[in-house]
Amino acid sequence: MKSKRLGRQTVALSNPPAVIASANIGGKMEGQGPLKAWFDEWDEDSFFGQKTWEKAESFMQKKALQRALDRAGLSPEQIDYVFAGDLLNQCIGTSFGLREFGIPFYGLYGACSTMGESLALAALAIDGGFAERCAAMTSSHFCTAERQYRMPVPYGSQRTPTAQWTATAAGCAILSDAADDAPRVTYVTCGKIVDKGITDASNMGAAMAPAAYDTLRAFFRETGTAPEDYDRVITGDLGELGHAIVRDFFARDGIDLGENFVDCGLLLYDRTGQDMHAGGSGCGCAASVFNGYILDQLRKGVWKRIVFAPTGALLSPTSSFQGESVPGICHAVRVDA
Repeated sequence: MKSKRLGRQTVALSNPPAVIASANIGGKMEGQGPLKAWFDEWDEDSFFGQKTWEKAESFMQKKALQRALDRAGLSPEQIDYVFAGDLLNQCIGTSFGLREFGIPFYGLYGACSTMGESLALAALAIDGGFAERCAAMTSSHFCTAERQYRMPVPYGSQRTPTAQWTATAAGCAILSDAADDAPRVTYVTCGKIVDKGITDASNMGAAMAPAAYDTLRAFFRETGTAPEDYDRVITGDLGELGHAIVRDFFARDGIDLGENFVDCGLLLYDRTGQDMHAGGSGCGCAASVFNGYILDQLRKGVWKRIVFAPTGALLSPTSSFQGESVPGICHAVRVDA
């Protein structure tokens, strides 16, 4: 069997699966941002009618998956696997949100890189002939993340200038082995754990930027392409500081990422009008932007080829309390219109 591997980290898919349907759900702040028009639904109630914020996050995942299924004209029984996760301990946002669907489930934890990880694994499963249709999805919620990783929201703790706003959002993509005229996942680059010793849990951008640089550098090297070959190179949630760090890393290699290098954390909110400090973050940041704005630009032909590279900070409350550093991870997929 001929190998599909291009190098240590990258795989070229011989039968690229198509994203036949997608959906995204957002909260109040997302509905007030510049990408409001690209949300299927958003709610000013951070509880989404539920009793707790954690139940609200599960509700978002449930709604996103059901909307994507409806849009694809599929039932849960027609999905071979769902690849999904979130930021909560033991991924309860996902497991409780998806338990009623009865779909074979692979729970993932890639922190904020989970949308990239789920897309990559779903695409590999389909290209490998192990599935015909898969769902890839994730979510995050500002209040659940604050309670778990920092301080409960009612405490009113001061946010540092490098802090980012965890998106209250969910996104779901349905991938299929048979579809015409739909964006296709053509390459997958699996990231490595990169740790540069950042210990500030309020500076996710600096912690994740080295991983984004490492993965994107591997992707360009192993595919034999350059940033200018793409309409957009899109990281997940580096925010202002992390985005600038990645740009600087490449500049030191003599590579100008240009104006087409953007970040979901800088696209999702009006950082001045909404006071988002360094920008957006959370699994739902990249997930909602990808399953709304990004796929829409590809479907309309505005963009022909993009690299989508969400990043994650692999920390926990326990590791932070013990003084551990914050390792980063980044998974990249190339999507062609």
